[in-house]
Amino acid sequence: MPRPIDATHDPALRSWVESANQPDADFPIQNLPFGVFRRPGSSQARIGVAIGDQILDLVQCHGEGLLQELPMVVKDACLAPTLNLLMFLGREASSSLRQRLSDVLRSGAEIPSAANLLVAMSEAELLLPASMGNYTDFYASIFHATNVGKLFRPDHPLLPNYKYVPIAYHGRASSLVPSGTPIPRPNGQRKRPEEAEPSFGPTRSLDYELEVGFFVGQGNALGESISLNTAEDHIFGLCLVNDWSARDIQAWEYQPLGPFLSKSFATTLSPWVVTLEALAPFRCAAFSRPLEDPAPLPYLADAVNAEQGGIALTLEVYLRTAQMREQSLEPVRISRGSFQQMYWTIAQMLTHHSSNGCNLCPGDLLASGTVSGSEPGSQGCLLEITRRGSEPLQLPDGETRSFLLDGDEVIMRGYCEKPGFARIGFGECRGVIS
Repeated sequence: MPRPIDATHDPALRSWVESANQPDADFPIQNLPFGVFRRPGSSQARIGVAIGDQILDLVQCHGEGLLQELPMVVKDACLAPTLNLLMFLGREASSSLRQRLSDVLRSGAEIPSAANLLVAMSEAELLLPASMGNYTDFYASIFHATNVGKLFRPDHPLLPNYKYVPIAYHGRASSLVPSGTPIPRPNGQRKRPEEAEPSFGPTRSLDYELEVGFFVGQGNALGESISLNTAEDHIFGLCLVNDWSARDIQAWEYQPLGPFLSKSFATTLSPWVVTLEALAPFRCAAFSRPLEDPAPLPYLADAVNAEQGGIALTLEVYLRTAQMREQSLEPVRISRGSFQQMYWTIAQMLTHHSSNGCNLCPGDLLASGTVSGSEPGSQGCLLEITRRGSEPLQLPDGETRSFLLDGDEVIMRGYCEKPGFARIGFGECRGVIS
């Protein structure tokens, strides 16, 4: 079930952290996403909460007695070096902690040594938010699936199972990296259509994929499944994901078993996990399927999911080339789409994942697959934008791109906004091709 709207969403709330009160702030007091960071000069990983351009240090909050009224297990989770324990404790624990932090951070709160609780985000090292044993990548945008299918199968772009099954593959958890990590160009086998045999070397068709990730909170036992009407109780929160892809390696290797080396070299995550509690005001109806499409099978069908399973989340991709950096030019936006247009909801993805009894674990990452829309300019990867490189992207400084070149920086941003509520953001997910 979606989270309720409560006093923490009040648009009139203000924080004693002044940068959180700016109208365009990603991290106002109504957001309070969780992450993991290191203070300057420290090797200790700590849990923090983004507030304006600062990080609220939960270890420091615990030491000051500001979390005293919370259950011991929640206080202990705030001292851990990752979010896994907090995720394991479930919806009630994270909700109670978020409500307490809202009280701590609001204007007028009498907080001793308030400045000692904060670390400037620009000075901290932002880490992966959880220890992720598993990573599953879905293919939940019908517009992306159709656009890509047309490039390879013009007459039958969608395979027969697409409208029945939330398609996914098991990705490589060990190569998940935090935002800002340089991305080396991967090597692999690639074969152009005109070539008689494959060759081995650096990819010639490096691409990004704009995705939304969501973390498993409480998991399920092996052999048990998670019903659709309880699926969101097992989801802790969302982040941005860039699933870097080597398209030429992918085209050669993906048949018959799917992606392998074309995807496993790096996947970038944004550092802040926006909770489902924070997203409550921005829930919306799930994607409206055409009347001629089959209805989801019963285990993937639920009235509440149909009415409130979507998320009105705007997603943008920016590109900054090495030449643009040399000329001190700002990144240029190359796409904008909406997560509301996904064919499958996050609850349907998680339910299907567990439907065979697969045991999901706290901190497991599930990603949506490329987020693309029906309108021009809403495509979530260069493969779609440039039609497999045949129609290069024209950049304002005169450069063109079919695929990414060394030195290119890809920056992804996401935000939710709605009249009557404070805008909340996801921060950035960025990486430079090295």
